[in-house]
Amino acid sequence: MIGLAIYAGFLWAAILILNVTLTLPGFAGLILTIGVAADANVVVFERIKEEVRAGKSVRAAIAAGYSKGFRTILDANVVTCITALILFAVATAGVKGFALMLLIGTVISLVTAVAATRAMLGLLAGFRWFSNPRFMGAHGQQTAKWLQIDFMRKRYLWFAISGAILLLGTGALVFKGLNLGIDFKGGSQLTFKTAVAHTTGEVRQVMKSEGYADAVIQGRGAAKNGDQYKTFQVRTKILTDAKQKDIVTKLADRFQTSATGATKVSSSFGRQIAKSAIIAIIFSLFLVVLYIAIRFDLKFAGPVIAAMLHDVLICIGIYALLGREVTSSTVAAILTVLGYSIYDTIIIFDRVRENIPIMRRSSIATIVNVSLWETIRRSLATSFITLLPVGALFLYGGATLKDFAFALMVGIASGAYSSIFIAAPLLTILKEREPEYVRRKGETLSKGGMETVLEEAEEQAAEEPAPAFVPVATADGPAAAAAAAKRERRRQRRRTRPHGRAR
Repeated sequence: MIGLAIYAGFLWAAILILNVTLTLPGFAGLILTIGVAADANVVVFERIKEEVRAGKSVRAAIAAGYSKGFRTILDANVVTCITALILFAVATAGVKGFALMLLIGTVISLVTAVAATRAMLGLLAGFRWFSNPRFMGAHGQQTAKWLQIDFMRKRYLWFAISGAILLLGTGALVFKGLNLGIDFKGGSQLTFKTAVAHTTGEVRQVMKSEGYADAVIQGRGAAKNGDQYKTFQVRTKILTDAKQKDIVTKLADRFQTSATGATKVSSSFGRQIAKSAIIAIIFSLFLVVLYIAIRFDLKFAGPVIAAMLHDVLICIGIYALLGREVTSSTVAAILTVLGYSIYDTIIIFDRVRENIPIMRRSSIATIVNVSLWETIRRSLATSFITLLPVGALFLYGGATLKDFAFALMVGIASGAYSSIFIAAPLLTILKEREPEYVRRKGETLSKGGMETVLEEAEEQAAEEPAPAFVPVATADGPAAAAAAAKRERRRQRRRTRPHGRAR
């Protein structure tokens, strides 16, 4: 909490110094960076708890946790910054606001997670009460054993679930189409305030009498008596000046309106937003593939792109299925979803990359399973953290914010799902074709799950020299002492390690 408070202070200072105007897309970027900032801290804290469980002191665990977690956080933040920079370079003004806030927030979250939070933990490590593993939640073995299932064995079940949802969305898109808003179709927009609260149905009666029964009418601000408002927004097809004046007069006579405003929106505006966003996404995907190929492996890039496309198609399909209006804010929400999906997937893939040289005899399916076991609690926790502010927007925001928050909720849920159930299985399928893993492909997890992996990792570790442990000769001879030392090392690892990775 203190780390997030420091992050919020730095972010607010950056907004004031750079004189940033917070638009709705900019607010979207701000929401995403809250999740990114929380995620960076959660990644490090989970690493620290792993080191404490392995028997290290709190100070040593903090140093090791930040050392191992920094590369993961750096990779995820660099990929997010690449997307933000490309969007800022080629997108229109509204999306530029999103990209700028995403870029500023990501950089600040990296600084606060690595510097500010580490300084606080280093200070607290000097207190005796802080060194208690129970206080840190690192006592005993890792809980939530029900999450340790064989994800890779059920990969085709996950694909079938996604395929059914995508097929349903595609059908809705083909037969119903998207409910494009005024930003994309063009039209006229009227805003006004009334002396007393009225329902949207009363406003619709006036528009219907003028021949515009299909006008989109939204109440703004806090509702009175459940469905009455004092501020309204009316969107309809393009109105001539004479017709617009006539409607404004009728509304004033009926509701005693004030602060009346009227704007005309060209359909080319929405097309330009969509075109710029598509170009930005394609170019950013190219750079993301390049970065992942350099830092990871080219085979890691394909699943990342597939997961992103999966999330976009899910969002579009659900919008078509429910008939919700698509506006420029929806585009910003989808861009937010892309950033979140990339970040979550990179976190999982970084753990896979770390486990590959450690689990040298395991199949790639087992390696990916163990990596998911180690990161799934973090993924679920950060998804829940990000959904908290989004849920507040959906429940208490105005009509526009509710639509925006709905897209974010769908995208965040889809992003969390795709990282675990789409990207990871796809990576397994690609890596299983490599000669090194073809020989190990037959290995699968038994019902013991984690225990099977534990025994395997211990067998590997037992064959490796342990410089830190020197067996002492006993009366039974050096061979007996070495065997006793090997048994003791196994017992220590079994007691302290929750996931079976050789250290």
